[in-house]
Amino acid sequence: MDIGIAILIVIGAAIASALKILQEYERGVIFRLGRILGAKGPGIIILIPGIDKIVKVDLRTVTLDVPPQDIITRDNVSVKVSAVVYFRVVDPIRAIVEVADFHFATSQLAQTTLRSVCGQAELDNLLAERDEINERIQAILDKETEPWGVKVAKVEVKEIDLPEEMRRAMAKQAEAERERRSTIINAEGEYQAAQRLADAARIIASSPSALQLRYMQTLKDISTEQNSTIIFPLPIEFFKAFMDSNSKNSSQQS
Repeated sequence: MDIGIAILIVIGAAIASALKILQEYERGVIFRLGRILGAKGPGIIILIPGIDKIVKVDLRTVTLDVPPQDIITRDNVSVKVSAVVYFRVVDPIRAIVEVADFHFATSQLAQTTLRSVCGQAELDNLLAERDEINERIQAILDKETEPWGVKVAKVEVKEIDLPEEMRRAMAKQAEAERERRSTIINAEGEYQAAQRLADAARIIASSPSALQLRYMQTLKDISTEQNSTIIFPLPIEFFKAFMDSNSKNSSQQS
C-alpha cells in the first residue's frame, strides 16, 4: 500500500512537472537537451520531465526607472538627469539567447546613452528641447536593443537637477527679462498715449469749436464733484470790447 502511494506521488509529480500553464502575456522558450525548440504559449505546455526546460518571458511593457546621472553639458555645466524608459520584448527567443539578462542590459545601456546624449547638448537646449532629446535617446536605444529582441517604445527625461548657483543665476536672468518686457510695454504705452494726445491737439487746433466743446465737457465733469469750487476762466475776447472803448475815450480826452 505504501509502495502504491509512493508510485502515485511520483506519477503526480511527473505530470505536474510536465504540464506548464502560461498566461496570455507570457511566452515560454523551450530547450530540449540544451537545444532550443522554439517559443510556445499561451495556454498549457507539455514538457518531457528531465529533458525539456522552459524559460518564461513576459511580453508586457516594462517601466524602467533610470537613476540620476551626473552629466557635464556641452557648455560645461554639471547637472543630474534622470529618465524613464518604456520597453517590451518582441522576440522571446532572442531575448533569452542573445543576451544574458535583457532587463539589466537595457538598464545599463539607457544610463550610458542618457549621459552621452545629454552631454552633447548645451544647458539651454537640454531644458527647452526635451522632446528632441527624448527622441534621440529612444532612437539610439531601439537600434541597440533590436538584436536582443527588445523594442524601446518611449523615453522621457524625468528631472534635470541644476546646481544651486545656477538656479540663482537663472532666476536673476528671468527677473531681468521680465523687467525688460515691463519697461518695453510701459514705453510702448507712453508712446501710443503721446501719439493720441498729439492727434487730439491737431484736431482741436484746426477746429475752435472743438475746443469750446471740450471746455464745456470739462465744466460738466467738474460740476459732478461735491464740495468743489469752480473758477470759470473767461476768454480774452470777452474783455476786448471794454478795452477798445477805454482806448477811444482816452484818445478823445487827449
